[in-house]
Amino acid sequence: MATYAINVDSAERVAAGIKFARDHNIRLTVKNTGHDLLGRSAGKGALELWTHNMKNITFFNYTSPGYKGPAVKLGAGVQAFEAYAAASKKGLRIVGGSCPTVGPAGGFVQGGGHGPLGATYGLGADNALEFEVITTDGRHLTASPYQNSDLYWALAGGGAGNWAVVISLTTKAHVDGRVAGATLTFVNTNDTAFWTAISAWLSFQTVLDAIPNFSTLWGMSKDVFHLTYVTLPGGTGADVASALAPYLETLKSLNVTPVQYDTGDSPGFYEHFERWQTDVYTTNSSQGSRLIPRSTVTDPVKVSTLVSAMKVVLQDTTVTPFIAGISNNFQYARAGVKPGSNAVFPQWRDAIFTINMVAAFEADVSSAELKRIQVLINDWQKQFRSITPGAGSYMNEAIYDYEFWKEDYYGSTYDRLLQIKKKYDPDFILWAHAAVGSDAMTVASDGRLCRVRS
Repeated sequence: MATYAINVDSAERVAAGIKFARDHNIRLTVKNTGHDLLGRSAGKGALELWTHNMKNITFFNYTSPGYKGPAVKLGAGVQAFEAYAAASKKGLRIVGGSCPTVGPAGGFVQGGGHGPLGATYGLGADNALEFEVITTDGRHLTASPYQNSDLYWALAGGGAGNWAVVISLTTKAHVDGRVAGATLTFVNTNDTAFWTAISAWLSFQTVLDAIPNFSTLWGMSKDVFHLTYVTLPGGTGADVASALAPYLETLKSLNVTPVQYDTGDSPGFYEHFERWQTDVYTTNSSQGSRLIPRSTVTDPVKVSTLVSAMKVVLQDTTVTPFIAGISNNFQYARAGVKPGSNAVFPQWRDAIFTINMVAAFEADVSSAELKRIQVLINDWQKQFRSITPGAGSYMNEAIYDYEFWKEDYYGSTYDRLLQIKKKYDPDFILWAHAAVGSDAMTVASDGRLCRVRS
């Protein structure tokens, strides 16, 4: 955690905080909600710019060569639930995360940003129109495809807390309307039938992937599978029931009876989100993630191998494991963006869903146990990596100490991103763990951030 923090609520205060850190050679971090699993918003001995109270929300009609239509300017501290509610009052909806407390303008969009409306409108970064930033040399800039376009490109998917301090995001807003949903739960009463049902669910993603706008959020342990909710903008409860019917028939053939199944529709996205979203809770956990390509689930052999890897995770008795998945179609045509228009990890476009492997543990575990759990998570990650070579991971839901972070979080975008880092922050006033260029610095054993001598 940072040692000191400035409650910044204006561009002037952000600029003053940056100048103070520069002048006194103090480590600088940027924090909104603190959801960052890589610790990019934290740093021992650091001065933190806390953007959480930059809560301005302004709706307007946006005009540029690339987009004309409704938009919203969100202060850096606005959280998803606040943005969803405000948009709903205007007859609009925006792309945000499935966790209501994440900040859209922060790590969400800057890391890519997947969520329940992704299959309709693309990733959060695909919807970003412009960023308002303070650079590390104190300039107050707008970054868009038409102004400071290289900085815009990096901010839209190239990682958080590393380029400039974002004080607002302008993102597309979309006309609201009916949204259909569903939830489904079944338990493991017969191990063979349960895992066959899981295998069938993974293969069934190719069917759902072909349905425009259809996305799912789901999770499981070795004892229960829970389809948390479906999101289908423009659909009805009957449409969702029809889409899921073949899978329910598969469950019936396996003598797997859902203990809970419900479908329905809501007049708008915010109502849909409030209806189906589960309660927010805190947990002590570590996790890894993997993007699963379409080619994996169309090959029965690869599906079998994937299920075997999931079993290894979920049958571990040394932690409380679970797996979460989000199914979305982020292909360029669906997202409405051209290849190379932002720094989003390119393998997102071929991913049919993401898998998160999570190990939960008690709050009072020892340091030695925490280290053991990190080794365990890395071992799990390597299994999924071997099954899906080149597929990569989602940097916002990633392993802290992952050796393949450059390849799996950035891939082919890394070299260009590094040049942009050197242009806008050559002195590394901003430094974040597993961020582009971060290997130029190292954290010493006492927590100090030091330059690496070449």
